[in-house]
Amino acid sequence: MRISIKDLHKMKKTGLKIPMLTAYDYTSAQILEKAQIPIILVGDSLGQVVLGYESTIPVTLNEMIYHAKSVVLATRKTHIVVDLPFLSYQTNNSDAMKNAGRVLKEAGAQSVKLEGGKEITSTISYLTNRGIPVMGHIGLTPQSVHQLGGYTIQGKTAKNAQKIIDDASYLEDSGVYGIVLEYIPSQIAKIITEKLSIPTIGIGSGRFCDGQVQVFHDFVGLFDDFKPKHAKRYLELSKLIQQSTEQYIKEVNEKEFPSDKESYFISEEELKQIKNL
Repeated sequence: MRISIKDLHKMKKTGLKIPMLTAYDYTSAQILEKAQIPIILVGDSLGQVVLGYESTIPVTLNEMIYHAKSVVLATRKTHIVVDLPFLSYQTNNSDAMKNAGRVLKEAGAQSVKLEGGKEITSTISYLTNRGIPVMGHIGLTPQSVHQLGGYTIQGKTAKNAQKIIDDASYLEDSGVYGIVLEYIPSQIAKIITEKLSIPTIGIGSGRFCDGQVQVFHDFVGLFDDFKPKHAKRYLELSKLIQQSTEQYIKEVNEKEFPSDKESYFISEEELKQIKNL
């Protein structure tokens, strides 16, 4: 049985931290579940680290469902939450319900994540009242990157920090089961985490959150185009893969690969029976 939102609430209540990573394909999701990660986010960050877009904004709902489905198929116990991409929920509640329903029904995910504060609480209430589990996301909201003026820390002034704190309360009241806090000062994340009864998941928001989330490609060192301050690299796979590829090219060129060890053979007796030899 998969980890439920009740299990995540219990983790907060008991003080057990919630580690979360993104995944976008079958293979990486399978590895993460073997490591017993409790929750995987199929983030619209796939637009940048998988599809090569400059931001998350071009990502479509069909792309999210396609990738989320492979992650769900690779897992049995992990809770899978999927980002609703830009313009899949901002237009009206009916569209939001239809698109969130597609993610749960077609991809098989357990919940969806929406970006925004007070301004989207009516949409969140609409979804949660109709059986759609929703995770919130405030602070730096990548789908609003152009309005925010770039990928910058949010809540550095008292006024902006207060808005984020208030937004967190509005989201809890609207029915979200947890909130991602992105790129906000550690002290503000601490205030929010202590104030709310639901889990907070931090990314670039310090150590006081109930959990942490990292982008898989940052985590294993696969993506070199952008190295955020908050991301800790536990591996340098990009360098290892490049070095291995260079070695492979060398061995093919020098006829070292494939060797007999990587080849298949027919018996000499059978070989002699083949005509035209």
